[in-house]
Amino acid sequence: MLALGVILAVSGALLVGAAWGIFGRLPERVEGFVVALAGGSLLVSTVVELIEPGVEEAALWSTSLVVLAGALVFVVADWLVDERWGSSSGGGLLAAITLDGIPENLALGVALIGVEPAAAAGLAGSILLSNLPEAAGGAKEMAGGDRSNGAVFGLWAGAAALLAASAVAGYLLLDGVPDSTLALIRGFAGGAVVASLASEVFPKAFKEDSYLAGLATALGVVTALGLGHLG
Repeated sequence: MLALGVILAVSGALLVGAAWGIFGRLPERVEGFVVALAGGSLLVSTVVELIEPGVEEAALWSTSLVVLAGALVFVVADWLVDERWGSSSGGGLLAAITLDGIPENLALGVALIGVEPAAAAGLAGSILLSNLPEAAGGAKEMAGGDRSNGAVFGLWAGAAALLAASAVAGYLLLDGVPDSTLALIRGFAGGAVVASLASEVFPKAFKEDSYLAGLATALGVVTALGLGHLG
């Protein structure tokens, strides 16, 4: 039940972020600061919780290959999204978050297998922090278009449900899989997350908050380290 609670809280952050973007108001610089903070936190958690275990459980070369494969898949998918919706479109950001979130939440479910949820606090907290501002930014852009506020919120609710299902699938369906295989799955997800940080998160943070984004990123790193020690 605790694992399910962690999954619902992380995916529910998309709903809170979407509502924030549609109905709330937040200065761009503050939003950029929050995005950078979340990115720094997620970067550390990705390395510690997803990539590093692969080196310990599987060979370095195989972990490196799956990390690069995960990054390549995200880059290609992200390019296709930009071609279809445009890089500045809220719909494109929704698709990018979904593409990033499926392996990310699958890895979250895998990380919860056989451990107390607190042990995955760093990864879960970082995903939650990143979901909030990303959903807020995407929903705000979409709400300014032709869709009604209710339709926009419905789209983000669907994305939240899909990502929650990915985490549940990782937790239930991959239980009993050898540790070396789980490590490679985490590594693939980690590669996708790293690519998404480089192409989506940090550029957005710098654009909105300029050089303070660097300080916010460092604060995110410290936050992730603190969350990781809760377990």
